[in-house]
Amino acid sequence: MDKRTTLALLLMAALLMIYPAIFMRHEPEQQKAPQKTEAPAVPTKAPETPSLAGAAAAVPVPPKDVVPVPDRIAEIESPLYHAEINSVGGQLRAWELRYRGEKPFVVAGGLMSRGLAVVRPGQPPRPIGFRLSTDKLVLGPSTPSGEIVLTGEDGFGLRVTETLRFLADSYVIEHRLKVENRQAVPQSAELQLAWIAPAEPSKDAPEKFQGQHPIRVVRLADGSVHREVLAKSVDFSGPGQWIGLESEWYLTALIPKSAGMLLSEAKLSEPKADAAKPVDLSQVAVRIPLSDLKPGQIWEGEIQSYLGPKEHDRLKAVGSGLEKSIYFGGFPVPQAYGGLPMEWLAVPILWVMHRFYEFTHNYGVAIILLTVITKVLFFPLTIKSMTSMKAMQSLQPQINALRSKYKSDPQRLQRETMELYRAHKVNPLGGCLPMVVQIPIFYALYVALSVSVEIQNAPFICFGRLFGTDLWICDLAAHDPTYVLPILMGISMFIQQKMTPVMGDPRQAKMMLFMPVVFTFMFLNLPAGLVLYWTLSNVLQIAQQKYLERFGKKPEKAPARAAKKA
Repeated sequence: MDKRTTLALLLMAALLMIYPAIFMRHEPEQQKAPQKTEAPAVPTKAPETPSLAGAAAAVPVPPKDVVPVPDRIAEIESPLYHAEINSVGGQLRAWELRYRGEKPFVVAGGLMSRGLAVVRPGQPPRPIGFRLSTDKLVLGPSTPSGEIVLTGEDGFGLRVTETLRFLADSYVIEHRLKVENRQAVPQSAELQLAWIAPAEPSKDAPEKFQGQHPIRVVRLADGSVHREVLAKSVDFSGPGQWIGLESEWYLTALIPKSAGMLLSEAKLSEPKADAAKPVDLSQVAVRIPLSDLKPGQIWEGEIQSYLGPKEHDRLKAVGSGLEKSIYFGGFPVPQAYGGLPMEWLAVPILWVMHRFYEFTHNYGVAIILLTVITKVLFFPLTIKSMTSMKAMQSLQPQINALRSKYKSDPQRLQRETMELYRAHKVNPLGGCLPMVVQIPIFYALYVALSVSVEIQNAPFICFGRLFGTDLWICDLAAHDPTYVLPILMGISMFIQQKMTPVMGDPRQAKMMLFMPVVFTFMFLNLPAGLVLYWTLSNVLQIAQQKYLERFGKKPEKAPARAAKKA
């Protein structure tokens, strides 16, 4: 019995001594065993949860500490812009356009870049800390392009490389992306390149140039352009050609160039330290789902950014239908025939105006030449219209007599009036139809000048500045500060109305004389380029009417001869 007790004590002592060396050493292997048995089950779960969240949850990847990257700024100098790139997410911290003057396009509290971020389920977007390959790029004729390479990790084993390529003669930035999974297990995540703008610009930050603040979200998807005001933007995610934030004259657009990328539009609300309530933001982004990226696997893709003026030729050169961001509107026609796209007429007009500018180097002179040519082209129709109106004016006493005679019999009045027109060979619509043909052309010219960013800061007749006021027209995109041009427009319109043959009720003709006063007040704050076009059009119309007065007797004799035959 004592031997058994002694043997048991010896065995227990040996067990206490041997246990830590054997069992504690193999404990990590016992913890890894469940992962090895569960790993084959991941592919079977993926089809059940095809979403990004499900894929990421299937293969959890523990985060690891990332070596902190110093906050650095890289500057880019170009003839078209000055830019600053931040190492945090590769955010575009500053973008100052050199277009018709210095224009701060990307500013704090306005249009801002969020750079490149990694999005995982249940977590906010996590900007990547990048190392920059250089601190400065200087582009010009001798250096037409340059690159900055950004390299960083997200802390989950994804190594991201973004190569930014800048061009000296373009407002396009090319983003070449490369993602490598450096973990020992598959990963799923999402990259996001985003821009934001406040839904309502702060009153404390007025526009430093016209069109600085974005007012709409615009995207090209399913072959059509969709626009939403920032305050009424919607949540959207899906395929498309491009998405951006726009004002009337400037555009910030993201253009996916690789398959599998998605456009995204979202409404955000973020707290602000100096504001009582959160600030409402509109965000546009390109999302890149990376599902089941295997160990050592590399994904590559490309995105383009455009940050600049909405010049039709520049936008069309970028491709992807970016020129559709210019909204020309449509001319109203009967519902059965749809609408007449002004783009069909406005784009050729813009092309002609740009060719005139290449020879004259003055957009004011180009607008004058364009107006003169359109008036000359439609002069034959104007002759027909004025001749018909003169003939109608000569018949006005007889028409008034018929109205007095048959005022109680409208049907008889209509028959007798038509007989009078037929006897004198006068078409009652002859004065209107030629004008109806011209209206879409003149409206397209008006629209083309309205959307033309080229006339911004473009002078016409500028004598300099006096007491902070331009003398005279130093910016065709701004209103005339002296109000001389709108007043001249009103005077020319009044003279034109007085010279126009009176048809119909004389009281209506007197009411029409009040229209120049209304138009003068309407044109006081319109761009000087539009007022210049309208004023010159009135002056040319007056000259044409003066010219036609020499032939005023001919349409009066023709009805007299027809009356004798009748």
